[in-house]
Amino acid sequence: MNRMKTTAPVQFMLSSILKGSPRAVLLRASVLTALIAIADWRIEGNIPLGFLYLFTMLLVGNVCTRWQIAVAAGICTFLSEEFDSFEWYPAAGIPRDILVFAAFFCMGLFVYESARNRRIALLHMEEIESEVQARREAEEQLKILVESSPAAIVTADAEGRLLLANDAAHRLFGVAAGELPGKSIRDYLPALVNIPRIGENRQSFRTVMQCRGRREDGDVFLADVWFSTYRTGAGPRLAAMVVDTSEDLRNREELSLHQLLAASRILVGAVSHEIRNVCGAIAVVHENLSRSGALAHNKDFEALGTLITALEKIAAMDLRQTANQAAGIELQSLLEELRIVVDHSLRDEDIEVSWEIAPGLPPVWADRQSLMQVFLNLVKNSERAMLDRAQRKLTVTAAADRQRVTVRVRDTGGGVSNPGRLFRPFQEGAQATGLGLYLSRALMRSFRGDVRYEPEPGGSSFFVELSTAPAGDQPAAYGPDDQNSTHRRSQPLSGEPQPVAGSRA
Repeated sequence: MNRMKTTAPVQFMLSSILKGSPRAVLLRASVLTALIAIADWRIEGNIPLGFLYLFTMLLVGNVCTRWQIAVAAGICTFLSEEFDSFEWYPAAGIPRDILVFAAFFCMGLFVYESARNRRIALLHMEEIESEVQARREAEEQLKILVESSPAAIVTADAEGRLLLANDAAHRLFGVAAGELPGKSIRDYLPALVNIPRIGENRQSFRTVMQCRGRREDGDVFLADVWFSTYRTGAGPRLAAMVVDTSEDLRNREELSLHQLLAASRILVGAVSHEIRNVCGAIAVVHENLSRSGALAHNKDFEALGTLITALEKIAAMDLRQTANQAAGIELQSLLEELRIVVDHSLRDEDIEVSWEIAPGLPPVWADRQSLMQVFLNLVKNSERAMLDRAQRKLTVTAAADRQRVTVRVRDTGGGVSNPGRLFRPFQEGAQATGLGLYLSRALMRSFRGDVRYEPEPGGSSFFVELSTAPAGDQPAAYGPDDQNSTHRRSQPLSGEPQPVAGSRA
């Protein structure tokens, strides 16, 4: 205890002397050297004071380089020998000077290496502290991200026991907070049983799958699972992010049902239209036979008239589309989705596609899914028409003009031989029922739009015309047979008909 009390003031004094800039430390070393030299010069007697230059080397070694330390050791050796009272002669002086120089130089080198190692250790400590601080901040941010994530995030060990689970995972699986760790993840995601056991498989998995999940109360839901396996010092681990997509499934099915009902309504209307025409012709023949009087009292003839009347009533359903599903949509984003959908199949058929979409297109009035179906039908028709053509090029152009936005789909498929029958249902030579373009035009006119055709040299152009959707606009409904519609356009019939390159429906 007494030794510690005695050395403490000395350590404090040395640390205070060694502090400061290199210039200040060298100045102290110079002053100390001068004081030692003067004292050695003035004090008479055989009292050697050269060992005090060790303090000078202590200061010099703290701030100087190796060759500077050697120069300082040489100066101290010279001063020590110069003011020493011992007689100098080569036999005794040279070994003595060598030993003194070595002592001074080694003292300086010791201090130099100590100071350098201390600086390196301090820098290393600062790096470790900064890394620890950065790691701590990253862990805190990751923890906050995981805890605040709306997606369920869990980790499990090689046996499938849950190790960590965020709040969203507890809510998703219907478990009280903090009770998921320790339970088996396969109780909630049974499809993970198909994954090879983590501890027995060296291969790492990083993939996504869609499966059925199960809550604590037995409720089943559709889940998208992104999971990966990895290895740690404590053994293999599995990390998974789970999202409940049941609502997306419901919306998708409801949307599919809505599209099915809309298309069915148009199809039934088209069939009714054709039946109505046939019934009209049969009614004329029945009326002519009635006037002749030859079958006036024939019961079968009267029954035939009753059947014709009933059939006319069945076929009296006119095709009228309501625009209650239409709304203002961003056409540019819809065309980007269309590009994502069709680009792959067009590339597979070696069709060159050019997208010329004007920037800043205004919102248009339409039903998003119906409009997508119209564009898909036109693109697929163009694709089929170009399959046997040497030049295959499809150009999609979109531009705004006043209160209308026009999307043009141009291809090099050879054109259409009979444009006048292009938009009629059940046309001869068309694939399937020939309802594709008929339904497309009916869908477009249901929200104040239209589809029209123009022949091109070596190809065809279909124009999809859409009305802009200003705030508060309530468009009226137009049927495909409304001859007085102000927005209905007849397809141009000018020009020579082009040969049929592929059937269009």
